This record gives sequence, C-alpha cells and structure tokens, in this order.
Amino acid sequence: MVYLPDRISDIELSRRDRLVVYYLSGLLVLIFAYTVTYNVLMAELEGADQSMFASFEFIVQTMTTTGYGQDSDVWSHPVTFLFVAGTQISGIALGFFTLRLIIIPLFTGAEVDLDNRLTPKSDHVIICEYRRDSAVLLEELTELGIEYVLISSSEENAKELSDEGYSVIHGSPQEASAFERASIDTARAVITDAGDANVNTILTVRSIDEEVDIITLTDDSDMRGILVETGADSVLSPHGVLGHRLAEKAISSIRSDLTDTIELGDEIEVMEVPIQPGNRLIGTRIRDSKIREETGANIIGAWIDGELQLPPDPNAVIRSNTVLPLTGAHEALEAFSDFVRPARTLRNHDRIIIAGQGEVGQAAHEVVSEERLDVVTIDIDDRDGVDIVGDAGSEGILREAGIGTADAIVVGLPNDSASLLTTVLARSLNPDIEILTRVSDAGATRKALSAGADYVLSVPRVSARMVARELRGEDVLAPASQIRLLRVPTTPFAGSTLAESGIYEQTGCRVIAVEDDSGLTSSIDPQRRFTGEERIVLVGSDEAVQRFEKRFDVSPVAAEG
Repeated sequence: MVYLPDRISDIELSRRDRLVVYYLSGLLVLIFAYTVTYNVLMAELEGADQSMFASFEFIVQTMTTTGYGQDSDVWSHPVTFLFVAGTQISGIALGFFTLRLIIIPLFTGAEVDLDNRLTPKSDHVIICEYRRDSAVLLEELTELGIEYVLISSSEENAKELSDEGYSVIHGSPQEASAFERASIDTARAVITDAGDANVNTILTVRSIDEEVDIITLTDDSDMRGILVETGADSVLSPHGVLGHRLAEKAISSIRSDLTDTIELGDEIEVMEVPIQPGNRLIGTRIRDSKIREETGANIIGAWIDGELQLPPDPNAVIRSNTVLPLTGAHEALEAFSDFVRPARTLRNHDRIIIAGQGEVGQAAHEVVSEERLDVVTIDIDDRDGVDIVGDAGSEGILREAGIGTADAIVVGLPNDSASLLTTVLARSLNPDIEILTRVSDAGATRKALSAGADYVLSVPRVSARMVARELRGEDVLAPASQIRLLRVPTTPFAGSTLAESGIYEQTGCRVIAVEDDSGLTSSIDPQRRFTGEERIVLVGSDEAVQRFEKRFDVSPVAAEG
C-alpha cells in the first residue's frame, strides 16, 4: 500500500532532489525573464510588434541551439545583438549543467554522492554497521515511521541499499565526520552493531555528543558490562534472547509450567503455543477443537503455513507447525497446555539435545540446565560444556546424542544450510521429536518449517524486534515472538464504537482487551463507544501493527507494572 502525503509541503526531498528542483525552477524563471526582455527589446528598439509566444519560441530555439533566424533581418540595435549573443552563451552553459546534473546520473551508472540522496533528518536514529540483514531492520523502522540513517563502511553495500530507497551513507563509524554527515546533532539515538569495533564506535559518538542514547547489539553477552562502562545506554544480545526463547519452548512442551506468557492485567495473559507432532488437535478444524469449552482459553489467531490469520478461519485445519496465539486467565492457559500436550511414553527422564554451543546454544543450555532434564550438547569444536564433539548434521552424531528417544532438539547452528540439514535428519530419525530451529536469514524461515521444524526464529527478525521495542517502548509478547502485542490509547477512536473504528478492516489488527478506570477486560462489546480515555490491546503480525501505527498515527504506551 502506498501512502501519499496530504500536502505538498509534507513531501521530503533528498539533497540531490532539492538541487534538481532548484535548478529546474531557476531555469524556468530565466527562460521567462529572457522571453519578456526579448519581447520588450523587439518592440522598443527594433519596432517589431510580436506576440509573447513568438518571443518564447525564439528564446527556446536559441538556448537549446536548435536554430533561429526568423528575426535576424529585423535586428539593428547593438543591445539586441548583445542580448542574443548572451542568450546563446548561457544556453550552451545550461546544457552542460543539465547533462551533468540530471541526464548522466539518471541514465548511467555514474558515481553518485550518497549524502546528496538524504532527506532532512530530525529526531532520527543513526545505525552503524548493522550486520543482521540491514533491510529487515530498515524496513521495520520505515514502516514504524522512525527516521534513520545507516552508516556502512562497505561502499558497495551502501550503494545497493541506497539504490533500493533506504537512507544510507558510506563512511566509517569510527570517524566523527560520518556522524556529522548523518546529522547526529538532531538524532535521538545511535544504534551500533559493529562487532569488535563497538567500543571504538561508542567512544567516537561520546566524543561528539554526551547526551544521545546509544543502543548496542552484541553477539557476546559477556561484553555487556564493558559496553555499558564505555558509554552504551542499552546493550541487546539477540542471540541470547533467541536461545532463551527456543529453550523455553522446548521446556514448555514437556512441562506443565507456562514459560512464555505475558501478563496484560491481573487476570489476563497471552501466549503462543506451537502444535507439535502427535498433538490431539492435528487434523481438527478450529471450529471443532472445543478449546474454549474445555479450557476457557480463547484462540485469537493462528499461524498456518507461515501465514497469520486474525481471527482464525473457523474452517482452518490445525496441522503440525501451526502456532496458536491465545488469551485467558493463567489457569485457562495451563489447562490448554495440558489439553494439547501429546501423550508421552513412560521414560526415566526427559531429554533435550542442543546442537551448537555458540551464543544461542549457550543461552538455551542456561535455561534448560535449571530444569531436571537430561541435556546433551553437540558442537563441532571441543569446548567446555560440549558433550559430543562432531557435526550435528551427521546421522551418526545425532544417534550418539540419543535422537531416537529425545523429546526435543534445539538447533542453534550459525550456518543455515547446516541447520536445515540437521532439522531434516532429526525429523527422519525421530518423527515425534519437537524441533526448534534458529536461522540467520529471515528468508530461510519457510525452508526450516518445510524441513520439519516445529518452531523457527530468525536472527534478523528477533534483532529488529528488539531494536523496535527499545525505540518505541512497545509491549510485545516477547522479543522473539511471531506476533506483536500493542497497547495504545483510544484517542483516535473517541466517539466511535469498536465496530465503527475499522481497526481490523483497515489494518488487520485485532482488539483483544480494553482497559479503563475499572481495569482490564477481554470481554469486548463491539458496540461500546470509546471516550478516548481508554487503552486497547491489539494483536497482529509485524505488517498489521505497522499498518495500524501508520494509519492512525498513534504511539504505543508501556504496560503498567
């Protein structure tokens, strides 16, 4: 969907576009001035009474050097000759300017100064060396209406992103000049993801601006203290969050505890539940699932084949890999967890395999080690905490880890090809195992689901979600959740009912709770008329929430408590 500005004054032009507009405007003014002057000279000095259009034609012919001569027999005054000569010379000069400024950059791959493409920035964020699929984060910020400038030390990458319409400049985030070109004096925050150069980048920023917020992303959670001491205001570890999330999902499949819920109020919680192989609901239509009747929990949506349905189609069939977002009291969600948990064979213990002991695997191991579970770790390198040294994509290694009797496997390998191979092998060796997979490329999510994974998280999406949450303070189910949960004021809907608001029809978001002075309730009357003082809780996909925020121009509010 394309959003057009309400007024011409709302259109923001890059520096180069502004230069082109100024140039063309000046050219039109010059042609008009030449036309009027020539018309006056012909009338006053040469005694020729001709129309303004005839004078305009002569000026255009002269300036473009396409020819003239119909008036040459009339000229006799020196001033006229001088004026015509000046017009010819200026026309040739303007032709060169037009060629260099417009024609060559437009039709050739000539070198372009990326700084000239930037629109004026204010209250924006500056992103340094983002290494987790820049387009995912930049698209997230664009849809949320957050202005940004990305500084990339790779000229090729900067040019490619700029050509795609993103606000990118080429430069080193270790040089103050790069931040000055990115207008750090009017920026609200700096996001640095420069790896080993994070400390250098933070020190560079602090040497320019002591007040601007600095958000740092790192793959090494042990660096948190050093980065904060250097000057970072917030330190985010996407790999750690992702590993925790995958481990919590694995634990929740074999324990009755709810590990991944968020409280909306004293009596309402929200959670996501992946439907695993062997689940009693597989093959059942949502209308026939009897989830509300049996547990008291409400299905608010369904991820089926990678697509989010809000609300879910009553005739949709629940399959393996379906993820159901639900709301309800804590007891109702616990009842649902018991209701859908597949029957398990009697064993002496529960086993979880963790493939990969990088940042993701270590974070997952930290969560699982707190439970009374049998944990087996696999890694290609012999390091502390690794039980089996070898390739997790090898059938022999997986068998050695006990894949045939394991309840779940967390695939935290850094290479997507290796992750997909491990996922396929694990599914072939144990059809009933729950597979939770990490991918480094957002585009590999569907491939992992097709390979047999029950739950997939991508590093770029989790990273972008964490940054957005830090910048906007939005209330999300979890940074690694597949849906977004937003709490916003009803100011834009004052005087209208929920049915009249058009929230779902225009954005795809669904209202799941209303909060007023009496508290929070999930029992929503579509005919309730909003006063503008309430707050509503919405659920939706990334795209749906982005459409809501852009359509209604409303900012999220943080949950109390």
